[in-house]
Amino acid sequence: MVLVLKPGSVNLSELAAVYWNGEAAKLDPACDGAIEKAAARIAEIAAGNAPVYGINTGFGKLASIRIDAADTATLQRNLILSHCCGVGAPLPDNVVRLIMALKLVSLGRGASGVRLALVRLLEAMLEKGVTPVIPEKGSVGASGDLAPLAHMAAVMMGEGEAFFAGDRLSGADALRKAGLTPVQLAAKEGLALINGTQVSTALALAGLFRAHRAARAALVTGALSTDAAMGSPAPFHPDIHTLRGHQGQIDSAAALRGLLDGSEIRVSHIEGDERVQDPYCIRCQPQVDGACLDLLRQAARTLEIEANAATDNPLVLSDDTVVSGGNFHAEPVAFAADQIAIANCEIGAIAQRRIALLVDPALSFGLPAFLSKKPGLNSGLMIAEVTSAALMSENKQMSHPASVDSTPTSANQEDHVSMACHGARRLLGMTENLFAIIGIEALCSAQGVELRAPLKTSPVLAQVIDSLRQRVPVLEDDRYMAQDLEKAAATVRNGVLTGAVDQNLLPDL
Repeated sequence: MVLVLKPGSVNLSELAAVYWNGEAAKLDPACDGAIEKAAARIAEIAAGNAPVYGINTGFGKLASIRIDAADTATLQRNLILSHCCGVGAPLPDNVVRLIMALKLVSLGRGASGVRLALVRLLEAMLEKGVTPVIPEKGSVGASGDLAPLAHMAAVMMGEGEAFFAGDRLSGADALRKAGLTPVQLAAKEGLALINGTQVSTALALAGLFRAHRAARAALVTGALSTDAAMGSPAPFHPDIHTLRGHQGQIDSAAALRGLLDGSEIRVSHIEGDERVQDPYCIRCQPQVDGACLDLLRQAARTLEIEANAATDNPLVLSDDTVVSGGNFHAEPVAFAADQIAIANCEIGAIAQRRIALLVDPALSFGLPAFLSKKPGLNSGLMIAEVTSAALMSENKQMSHPASVDSTPTSANQEDHVSMACHGARRLLGMTENLFAIIGIEALCSAQGVELRAPLKTSPVLAQVIDSLRQRVPVLEDDRYMAQDLEKAAATVRNGVLTGAVDQNLLPDL
């Protein structure tokens, strides 16, 4: 399937399809006219004498240096090659494909002045699976994601490196094997390709999609933990949350009610239970997870707007003037990434406390120590809980906002930067930690519910346990645990855990 992207109205579900499913993408043909008109305007300026930034001048601090018309192509080629300064491991393929799709959308606004040939090459690379090797580090999130986007642009020129059909090849070989021809960049085209927030935005979107998947899974495991701990669903009563009014809280409480509906475990201890209130990690799930959901939704709106934006410089405006501005500054993306990081951290923090509750016989209302049927001889899930604590702490350390940092670059021409790119990139590691925390909670809460037999959990949660047990068996005696933890994390990462649930029960972005 090839997605047809309409700049200005591209939505999160389309972008998620590129990220999760590897969908190819192309621009709506209705964009062609505006793209060609802007390209003609740039060609006109390039042929004239009036200096216009990035078309017939140098870049950044070198903007005052006039470039001869005969050197236009060399200027653009030099720009790309000199900016290929990324370091570190290559970004994941699905992130790079999302970067390419976002660049298409930005160019499709008809304000960048590139020829249709560049657009068609990007579309063909997505369709045929030519994925540029983009090192993960090197952008400060202002004046565009210059270094990483230059590595993408280099492949379009037949330079750099790309993955194709499972091999890492030179850019020229990758294009050739895909049946594609490199382009020679015309006036402003190199600048249009590397000025922009597409790397920061793609990484932030990846973090958003992953954090939201984890958030939905955390409601499922939180409901399982509530039943395993013989907690009360009374704090999830809709009136409590309506009286406060936060939509995320209302939606999270509704999800927990639906997940627990029909559980025999709760009915079994309504009478004779001397506990008046459950710990916060059980009772305040809607308030905490709901607040995190609201943060994710706010970040989602910001990133959806940014995904549809023209963020290079200068821009061809509606009156045919070409004006330099600062849309390449990724401050909105940096703020969104920081919000996602905070939400990610807190989802894991409260989940970890539920894990700690379940393995502690002083708190778990009758469950054996560390959820082992033979505690002492077996350590059970003792160290799985320790691992979850380590991951929670690591996420806390990584949640410090990146957006409050700045350092001047490019001889002080770019004297305030957003740090959006690494602020967003850290979300990949943070969400991996969160997947593991939620996976560990799934193992603990499922074991806890099973130890309540012959009492049964809700039909919905029973399906979740069945799905988990197809991958990780019940822990009877101690065994090598690392593979169990990875398999449990994978059920969160790949959506299997939430896939066992009616999707209407769980909140969307």
